[in-house]
Amino acid sequence: MSGINCCPVALTVAGSDSGGGAGIQADLKTFAALGVHGASAIACLTAQNPKRVLVVESVSPQMLRQQIAAVFEEMSPAAVKTGMLFSAENVRVVAEFFGTHAFHPRVPLVVDPVMVATSGARLHKPKTVDALKEKLLPLAALVTPNLYEAEYLIRRRLTSVEDLRAAARQIHASFGCAALVKGGHLRGGREAVDIFFDGRTELLLSAPLIKRVRTHGTGCTYSAAIAGYLARGCSLPHAVKRAKQFISRAIAGSYRIGKHSALNPLFR
Repeated sequence: MSGINCCPVALTVAGSDSGGGAGIQADLKTFAALGVHGASAIACLTAQNPKRVLVVESVSPQMLRQQIAAVFEEMSPAAVKTGMLFSAENVRVVAEFFGTHAFHPRVPLVVDPVMVATSGARLHKPKTVDALKEKLLPLAALVTPNLYEAEYLIRRRLTSVEDLRAAARQIHASFGCAALVKGGHLRGGREAVDIFFDGRTELLLSAPLIKRVRTHGTGCTYSAAIAGYLARGCSLPHAVKRAKQFISRAIAGSYRIGKHSALNPLFR
């Protein structure tokens, strides 16, 4: 249609958070804040709030694939992120779709390997991590594990920034994708330090650690911001750097919802 400006599209394939602070809801708010049209494919439903996850129910693999196919049929996403996929079957559906006709030309895929909620709840079935490692990570442009998720992926403890550097390099060597290992859960630090490595470029990204704010949804928002900047045409290292600034502002601008705080992706 003439006279209408084009808007880049980013797709999130993730779980729905009934509390609105993480998952699909956080991703779509982030895309909107970056001037990107957000499309979604819901992999699972959760009954949760900032304090705890009550129950998780998976969407059928057939329904998940149809959602993704419907978006690609008409909307041509410029970037995709995955979040909580929950089941190994859904990981395989996503990997099969993105490993075939859908990525011509190749669309950057950001994988947030959602395994453990901020509340401590496990957010995957036992075989999901194996499917993620075997099927999805080799297709990714970037994987964004937090400290605990990185430990799951490389099977060893991480207790320092040097450990984060080694983990980012090991993840890249093992799966072929760039890694952003997030160190916000490192103990004793005054900075939230993340390490990015893509085989050539290493970035140490830091921001003051804000301890008074509960960071429910931080990983979702961070990875969505990276996908949003990729959809806007940024290179991967530049998208990661801008996303770090974005999530730091969102945390600093958090607001109260009931008894809890929520990230503010619109804060400037």
